[in-house]
Amino acid sequence: MKTPNLSVICLACLLSAGAVAMQAQTPASSTDNTAPSYDMKAQALLDLQGVNKKCVDLVEALPSDKLTWRPSADARSFAEVFLHVAGERYGILSMMGATPPAGFKAREFEKSTTEKDRIVEDLNQSWDFASKTINGMSNADFAKLLPKLGPQANEGDVIYILVADAHEHLGQLVAYARQNGIVPPWTVQMQKKKAAAAAGK
Repeated sequence: MKTPNLSVICLACLLSAGAVAMQAQTPASSTDNTAPSYDMKAQALLDLQGVNKKCVDLVEALPSDKLTWRPSADARSFAEVFLHVAGERYGILSMMGATPPAGFKAREFEKSTTEKDRIVEDLNQSWDFASKTINGMSNADFAKLLPKLGPQANEGDVIYILVADAHEHLGQLVAYARQNGIVPPWTVQMQKKKAAAAAGK
């Protein structure tokens, strides 16, 4: 018997609980049937692309010997967090039927490498997978119900979870970097711009 994926079970519970709570808080008579004015598809792609770029930039800024650093014995290492970000794109999107690439083994993926070039490649390949999957969705797909995840869960919820998960782990990686005295590259760029602007006054 195949052991259930704990990550998928937790996400399914989260989606189900959130949907029930929203349903309880929204009176049936106040249901809004107007067309949505917010383009979740475009914003999700923008957010996820930004997170991927920051992850890649941070991998490349790290000394190679830091990729195995971890804040405690029971925490993921730098390399494992980067690979977790990449692997979650396959795992979370599979909740709505997207098929991970052949050979992807979720249980082994996080520990599959500590080589900088391979980590960058895995991040970019999984971002390409996520980008193609989301771009292939129609606006109607975002409202498509996924009964296996909960009575009101839909594909848009899955994309929302993916975005939230990506930002959560980016924050984790920033904390790791700061603990090692490493300033994230995008912060360095912002500091340089501010210094240049101040010098030009």
